Amino acid sequence: MAHSNGTAGALDGVLVLDLTRILAGPTATQMLGDLGATVIKIENPATGGDDTRTWGPPYVDTPTGDSDLSAYFLAANRNKYSVAADLSTQDGQATVRKIAAQAQIVIENYKPGGLAKYGLDYAALSALNPALVYCSISGFGQTGPNSHRPGYDLMAQGFGGIMSLTGDPTGSPMKVGVGIADVMCGMNATIGMLAALRHAEATGEGQHIDLALVDSQMAWLINEGTNYLASGQNPQRRGNGHPNIVPYDVFATCDGHIILAVGNDRQFQALCAAFGRDDLAQDARFQTNPLRIEHRMPLTAAITETFSARTAAEVLEVLQTAGVPCGPIHTVEQALTSDQAKARDTVVSVASPDATHGQVELLGNPIKFSKTPVTYAKAPPRFGADTDDLDDILAAHAAGQSSQKVQD
Repeated sequence: MAHSNGTAGALDGVLVLDLTRILAGPTATQMLGDLGATVIKIENPATGGDDTRTWGPPYVDTPTGDSDLSAYFLAANRNKYSVAADLSTQDGQATVRKIAAQAQIVIENYKPGGLAKYGLDYAALSALNPALVYCSISGFGQTGPNSHRPGYDLMAQGFGGIMSLTGDPTGSPMKVGVGIADVMCGMNATIGMLAALRHAEATGEGQHIDLALVDSQMAWLINEGTNYLASGQNPQRRGNGHPNIVPYDVFATCDGHIILAVGNDRQFQALCAAFGRDDLAQDARFQTNPLRIEHRMPLTAAITETFSARTAAEVLEVLQTAGVPCGPIHTVEQALTSDQAKARDTVVSVASPDATHGQVELLGNPIKFSKTPVTYAKAPPRFGADTDDLDDILAAHAAGQSSQKVQD
């Protein structure tokens, strides 16, 4: 999908057949679309399309008042065409095969084996297009004793261990505030598809990518995962505290909370000097990070006592002046309206013929390219909006590929 100014995106000329819904797959295909790929999203007319279209309110205001553009759907579906096709019918299957014959990438998140009965699995579509990169996302993967089980983000967070580490130490296990298992699985899918695409372009050989929400979630247990592997000790919930660094936590002030993130002994000494706490600086219990971890509770109590006599703004000013890593805890509104967010185009306005005011506000892509910048060519589409134009979309893609070959 080319930019409005004519500049080609990094993935210009790549056609993606998107058979996914909810969040993990759509996150991956939105990223590919942002990078310039042409993404055709297949949605089931029997269900009204992607499940998240109805995951509201809020919804985008439309002139007709019948919006299927929930805020949730907006989060992961820009830069895509929406084509209505029922995969249980011969016509729907024919539509998918027609796209797959031209596509470089197919991504789906049906239950393992779910597309084989329609002749739309990897074996069938790779026979049609041997260079096809085919990515399957599922809850537990294509193999293993749980492969038949459905998977949602919350279930992945529970099974994969992250909920046991999240929340107040005295409270119940807690999920992360957003669908991070889905989002990170989508990021892994993007990496996998781009790596497989490079191989396919070099060799003409496609391949199947098997990606599971639970596998992805366990892979990003990162230091807590390796803490267990190295020690044999099960990590525990510490609220906002860090398992390997102290003090690295949220602390109360007299009018709110701030973040303190001391990463080394020099920063700890600077913290103590900034607040006149020579007693903490000289205390044998706090001289090194391993010692501070051992004596986490008394040190945390002492810092809390010091900070609680001051406002959040005062504490942050003292810490910043001393060069001690620290920061505020923003609401979503404060984060997205901050000067930093504005400078970095964190929020973007995208033209939308379906919105009452002609545009929708979306979260921008964080990747900043110097040569092939991200494009916001197409707002999240209404259900089936591009069904009648499918042949034209495929023809334009084919013409673009032919033109590119001539240039090469």
